[in-house]
Amino acid sequence: MKRRTFIAGLGSAAAWPLATRAQQPALPVIGVLNAISSAGYAREVAAFRQGLNESGYVEGRNVVIENRSAEGQYGRLPSLAADLVRRQVTVIAALGAPPALAAKSATTAIPIVFEVGVDPVEIGLITSLSRPGGNITGVSNLNLELMPKKLQLLHELVPAATKIAVLVNPGNPNSAIVLKETQTAAHALGIELDGLRASSEREIDEVFASLVQSRAGGLVIAPDPFFISRMDKLVALTVRHAIPTVHNREFAAAGGLISYGGSVPDAYRLAGVYTGRVLAGAKPADLPVQQSTRVELVINLKTAKALDITIPTSLLVRADEVIE
Repeated sequence: MKRRTFIAGLGSAAAWPLATRAQQPALPVIGVLNAISSAGYAREVAAFRQGLNESGYVEGRNVVIENRSAEGQYGRLPSLAADLVRRQVTVIAALGAPPALAAKSATTAIPIVFEVGVDPVEIGLITSLSRPGGNITGVSNLNLELMPKKLQLLHELVPAATKIAVLVNPGNPNSAIVLKETQTAAHALGIELDGLRASSEREIDEVFASLVQSRAGGLVIAPDPFFISRMDKLVALTVRHAIPTVHNREFAAAGGLISYGGSVPDAYRLAGVYTGRVLAGAKPADLPVQQSTRVELVINLKTAKALDITIPTSLLVRADEVIE
């Protein structure tokens, strides 16, 4: 009898670790909502994780990350956002304006941290930068507001050009704003503006074919997650077709001619920091939207030489970085 009691006690003792593990609280879950796959946005995703680490959160150790990507098909974002809500994630990190708008429409309860390249007030994400209110806050790099300046820089680079094109993604809700703002700037400079649209690999190829036919003197590429994920392709096409082009901060570093804007990876890092703060208990309504206000002009002289373009001294002296 005593032996049976002892064996039964051993069985209960063996179950203790299992019971203890079962009582451990579940790790918080971050639902990352992105317009494109993380494979095409590797630097930005790494920067987001860095921000999380700075806030004390490491994936697999004290937080779980659930990724949802529209794979460039922005129409899928509402259903992906709804899936994260059903999953009851702890916080949604919406990376880009389309994911942020989809997340906001999906929930008023789950905290949302966004990263957008446009004024979040103008597109209806929040009512105030200092007091976002509700369940949403985030980071704005304001690259969209720099579109007129990018056009002006390109005009200085190719002053003889009477027509310049601007490339937007029609699936992005800020595309109409981009075209309007850039058209106003083009009118002031006395330049004809050709609005072009692409939301797929095939359409990007078609855009560059049309650029050659229309003889546009240059191209301004609007900030958009899809275009950033196709950075290498865009660089290759602009060089192959010898089209002077200005894009975001990383464009010139990747081999493009000229870039102007803030660092998108840095904005993602800040979004990661904010996500960590929300996980730690901060309320989005109490976190003012961060604005990445530092912008940089980068010129790639190696690419300029390949395109047989002479960079004006007035641009070189203003450049924050010159790649030779």
